[in-house]
Amino acid sequence: MSWGGVIWRGFLVGLCSMTAPLFAQDVLRVATWNAELSRKGPGILLRDIKAGKDPQVREALGHIAKIKPDVLLLTGVDTDFDGWSAKALSGALGAFGHEMPHVFSKLSNAGAETQRDLDKDGRTGQRQDAQSFGDFHGQGGLVVLSRLAIDKAEIRDFSSLLWKDLPHARFPVNFYDQGDLEVLRLSSASHWDVPLIWNGTPLHLFAFYATTPVFDGDEDRNGLRNADEIAFWRLYLDSALGSQPPDAPFILLGDANLDPVDGGGLHDEMAKLLSDPRLQDPMPRSSYGAKVANRTHQGDASLDTADWDDPDPGNLRVDYVLPSRDLNIVGSGVAWVEATKADGPMFRHGLVWVDLRHP
Repeated sequence: MSWGGVIWRGFLVGLCSMTAPLFAQDVLRVATWNAELSRKGPGILLRDIKAGKDPQVREALGHIAKIKPDVLLLTGVDTDFDGWSAKALSGALGAFGHEMPHVFSKLSNAGAETQRDLDKDGRTGQRQDAQSFGDFHGQGGLVVLSRLAIDKAEIRDFSSLLWKDLPHARFPVNFYDQGDLEVLRLSSASHWDVPLIWNGTPLHLFAFYATTPVFDGDEDRNGLRNADEIAFWRLYLDSALGSQPPDAPFILLGDANLDPVDGGGLHDEMAKLLSDPRLQDPMPRSSYGAKVANRTHQGDASLDTADWDDPDPGNLRVDYVLPSRDLNIVGSGVAWVEATKADGPMFRHGLVWVDLRHP
């Protein structure tokens, strides 16, 4: 099959137009997508990208090239110490006619050993005992790809912040001991403030990927951590974390793994973020969400960004692009991929995009 066939095959996009902005210096397309580009071991994703034959990687690159974001946060991507996988993705996009030469990535907290029995099963060194669940250190992390320059000297990485050091941290009752809390980080993957340069002025990306709020026990350790990973951003904007937030436009984006209404988790925490007066919710929509909504769905299914097995959790809104109030929103949507593999959809998340005009 030709490269052109790969690019155009198998896409289902939202109701809104997918045409790229005509003047990227004035209108910026910012997107996030959990492409689930994760493998069972370190280096395997890099191998698959460089080989150029992996169906999922090719579909992902084609989808990105179709939507043409100027700035993209990918979540669920395997990361490595030197950022080789991120650089390989940037290079491979060029073969699809979409250049995103500026890259930032660091090792995710997933799979990082703690030497603690964090799941309290009497054993250490298991996947459940890592900083967050992972087969290896760096599995399922974050990658920023951008057509805008990244001011790397000014990046703030909060990924090593201990959970106990978050103001008003919520812990499962009588579950973790003091030794656990001395090593357990808040970020299951990463929390970054990444400044870009747009028309000569800074634009900050508040990027993150929170843990799922389920797959635990009655203690609700994942649900509480998920809520605190989301609460982090309100505290950052409140200057409650020992540093001042940037005095510049920003965009909060990533996979919060939390719907404000449906599914598991502490929904109120997501509702608080969406209603924060310092943010705007563009409410990106697609026709696909309504088509796959399960019978117990209560929220607006057209806003959903992920489609898991029914009935639980089903389709949910978990991926967000939330610009600051001083940015002008001119369009938004959720773009889904129709391609499948033997055991189901190739991608369970849609790509969320928002078009912004320079203030």
